[in-house]
Amino acid sequence: MIKYFTNTFPITNLYKKPSIKSEVVTQMIYGESFLISRKKNKWLKIKIKEDNYKGYIQKKNYLKYLKPTHKINKLNAKIYKFSNKKIKVNELTFGSKIRVTNKKSQFYKFAKGWIDKRDVSIMSYKEKNYFKKINIFKNIRYKWGGRTFKGIDCSALIQIFLNFNNKFCPRDTKDQIKYFKKNINLKNIKRHDIIYWKGHVAVAISNKMLIHAYGPLKKTVIMNIDKTIKTIKKTANLSILNIKRI
Repeated sequence: MIKYFTNTFPITNLYKKPSIKSEVVTQMIYGESFLISRKKNKWLKIKIKEDNYKGYIQKKNYLKYLKPTHKINKLNAKIYKFSNKKIKVNELTFGSKIRVTNKKSQFYKFAKGWIDKRDVSIMSYKEKNYFKKINIFKNIRYKWGGRTFKGIDCSALIQIFLNFNNKFCPRDTKDQIKYFKKNINLKNIKRHDIIYWKGHVAVAISNKMLIHAYGPLKKTVIMNIDKTIKTIKKTANLSILNIKRI
């Protein structure tokens, strides 16, 4: 039987090599699970259950697999020590998953404290439009490898919203473009289509505008589609590789 563990820290960095000086290739958020393939001193080589991504995390007190019951539905949800909102102990980012163990008034209890029940949805919940809430990440800073309200990169912005809606999505742009099959012509683009360049991705929020975590501007921004295409061509000499519809 495969033995998974669950990440019970708000953010856990996944490194390319077993060193904090190594590149952070992605992050696990609270409630995501992983398989350990190797232990090396203070490091674990793992594969993330949700997207099969491999790398190294620091050895900590991770829990045996916990099947989640709910997921965070807002940009960042406050966690309280008690069910009275007086003592805040932490925050969980959008898409984090928890296992509710108790209920009291408007609060749910889970392993790390209490959370307002309005900040979570049941695991089976999904929206008809996968990217309906994507604007909540507007102005969040760009962070290579980031997947949270504290920093996010372009491909993670796609992944977390598809994951929230119970749909598998690879972590990296190069893998996403291979995974999604339905190709769209630019002249037929519409809301929620995904635009890919080499090493970059954006989501159309209309047939004129898009949103993306954009490194050169150091944040998640809404821009005109035509202007973005011209800017990326001028600054990075990159043309659109493909447009996908899910």
